[in-house]
Amino acid sequence: MQLTSRPDWMATLAKAPLPLLEARMTTLGTWPDYGFLRSPEIGLAMVRGRTEGTGEPFNLGEMTVTRCVVQLAGPEGEAISGFGYVAGRSQRHGELAALCDALLQHSDWQAAVQAQVIEPLQAAAAAARAAEAAQVESTRVNFFTMLRGESGS
Repeated sequence: MQLTSRPDWMATLAKAPLPLLEARMTTLGTWPDYGFLRSPEIGLAMVRGRTEGTGEPFNLGEMTVTRCVVQLAGPEGEAISGFGYVAGRSQRHGELAALCDALLQHSDWQAAVQAQVIEPLQAAAAAARAAEAAQVESTRVNFFTMLRGESGS
């Protein structure tokens, strides 16, 4: 098993539906004790865009985000900090994302969280994308041009 990179697992945790994330977290059993460096808090982030993806950046607008930072003790007593940034106003989602981030940095928990949380969440996201693609494909209309039978002679 290859460990997912940190940006990938943080994106997976941020985009996961909260009920599914909670269900996957319960499969881990009892979590280690952790404390908050920054309790879950709701704020705004500026969303920027680019015209056609390559033009000058511009401010598109603001979106609501929830952030949280937790800390737990590592295997040798060092402090491990986990960060959670999620779209929306779910404080629980931010907390669970931060806890997973910290656990994935902890050598004793890394394999279990990868196998029981991250991989199933990634599989569920891939299945949702495939289902959406199939639904879109079923409504696709193919346009084509036919010659009218007139010749240029």
